[in-house]
Amino acid sequence: MLIDVVMPQMGESVAEGTVVTWLKKVGEHVAKDEPLVAISTDKVDVEIPSAAAGVLAKIVVHEGGTAPVGAVLAHIDEASHAGAVQPGRPVMTQEEGVKAAAPPAGWYSPAVLELAKEHGVDLTQVKGTGAEGRVTRKDLLDFIARRSQTPAAARRVSPESPTPPAEDRILPISPMRRAIAEHMVRSRRTAAHVTQIHEVDMTAIDRYRHAHHDAFFGETGVTLTFLPFVVKAAADGLRAYPLMNASYTREGIIVKQAVNIGIAVALDEGLIVPVLREADKKSFLTLAKQLADLAARSRDKRLSLEEVHDGTFTVNNFGALGTMIGTPIIVQPQAAILGLGKVVKRPVVIDDTIVIRSMAYLCLSYDHRLIDGAYASAFLNHVQATLQEFDFSIVR
Repeated sequence: MLIDVVMPQMGESVAEGTVVTWLKKVGEHVAKDEPLVAISTDKVDVEIPSAAAGVLAKIVVHEGGTAPVGAVLAHIDEASHAGAVQPGRPVMTQEEGVKAAAPPAGWYSPAVLELAKEHGVDLTQVKGTGAEGRVTRKDLLDFIARRSQTPAAARRVSPESPTPPAEDRILPISPMRRAIAEHMVRSRRTAAHVTQIHEVDMTAIDRYRHAHHDAFFGETGVTLTFLPFVVKAAADGLRAYPLMNASYTREGIIVKQAVNIGIAVALDEGLIVPVLREADKKSFLTLAKQLADLAARSRDKRLSLEEVHDGTFTVNNFGALGTMIGTPIIVQPQAAILGLGKVVKRPVVIDDTIVIRSMAYLCLSYDHRLIDGAYASAFLNHVQATLQEFDFSIVR
């Protein structure tokens, strides 16, 4: 009996995945739940376990190929695992099985062919590192990158010849970057984006951080940043204003009961949003520890599938990168995203007196299809008041 290996659903905003590496060859035995294939998406790189014990009979989507969620990637033969042999059918050795099931020489995956056509690459010039020497998508991307880095090396220019104009570099688009681009465009096309900005006085929190930074780190091993304060304030605000924790659908507005806050984490190759589940039920210390852990594992690509989907609201601390004001794009199908700008000291007027305070901007982008300006302002006022009057007794 043949068992299909399918591209799993890896988050409600993930529509496809790219096969990075097959961990088994055709003809090899695989145990149930044994890692079988490595998949890459815009959110996470993950190893997919085998759904059954048997022999990998056929690979449908080869390394470098991209397939939509639910597509068949390969077939596992359970009968081969059980030792069953069909009457009249000769027993095939593992080596013969590999040869019989392997694609013919000169075969290229659709993804490789499309990328080669896009960049004008002669695939016969690319050395393949895949099974049977096939050219994988990674082989082609590496070839394109090397070619774009030395465009002038292949040309001979005499000393008398004028200096040729510099050539533009063509950088290959990674699966993560392509998926991010598609999601951003889809979000702008889907939701009626509006951004409102409130100023928040972070002086009390800034002073607390400086006064307790060393002690907090010594006790917890975690750096005391602004982020857990903002996440705590946002979680409280989502409980007070539940439409901010909702989604717009044709059937109606779905108000989510769980407060699962996604945290935007910048990576060298893009952006990922791991999810902090039931944030409204967690203590400040738990929030701080889990935020640090999620950020670290995001950068090391050690997140699980469950940690990158089912978010109901997103917080983006772009102030950590020096940005003062931003207009973040909503993570679909959520209703809103909150950005925190850089906390800086500047003069402000309080009771007709000019004083120096630590100030920042709270930037809220929301879907105007289900949230109006007054409601968004009320939510921002709640978050602002929580931060400015923060109860520091809950920190430790």
